[in-house]
Amino acid sequence: MTPIFASYALWQGWILSWIVAAIWSRRTQSRPPSLLRLLDLVPTGVGGMLLVLGGGVVAGPRFHAFRVMRLWSLPVGVDWVDVGVLAAGLAFTWWARVTLGDLWSSQVSRKEGHVVIQTGPYRLVRHPIYTGMLIAVWALAVQLGAAASLIGAALMTFGFWMKARLEERFLSAELGEAAYADYRDRTPMLIPLWPTRP
Repeated sequence: MTPIFASYALWQGWILSWIVAAIWSRRTQSRPPSLLRLLDLVPTGVGGMLLVLGGGVVAGPRFHAFRVMRLWSLPVGVDWVDVGVLAAGLAFTWWARVTLGDLWSSQVSRKEGHVVIQTGPYRLVRHPIYTGMLIAVWALAVQLGAAASLIGAALMTFGFWMKARLEERFLSAELGEAAYADYRDRTPMLIPLWPTRP
């Protein structure tokens, strides 16, 4: 098994497990307007396609340019370390998913009996699922070493940041600013130990 095969296998297993676990969720009570979701879905979706195209996974003859724009090739040992970082990122998302329990949703929403979770990985960052995904996305992009993959990872980072901001504005409006303000003031958004605003 090659490191890149292991990375793709980890991603595929994560996607499948995430889909299966989607049934474990409370009923949604409200969502922001769908048009607002385009602000994060477009860069995240385009970024995901570039990430995959840069690796040449689904790239046919029409996408040959994406494959030849490889900036580096890492030694096998470093590639395996990268696989470990990717696995750690995906494990971090699952820690957050289990901690969140049935309040999880793939979309920004307010669930029945919604509360702000502040335990587990939510003590480290306000959006640990996005943090874990970005760790895994960047690990794959570095492993692929393609310009398209790096651009894709950057777009996905922007998309997740936009989604986190939308989620925070929406939940502050739905749950009341007081329910979220203290948590936001002492816990970084996406990067653990990042200074928060005073």
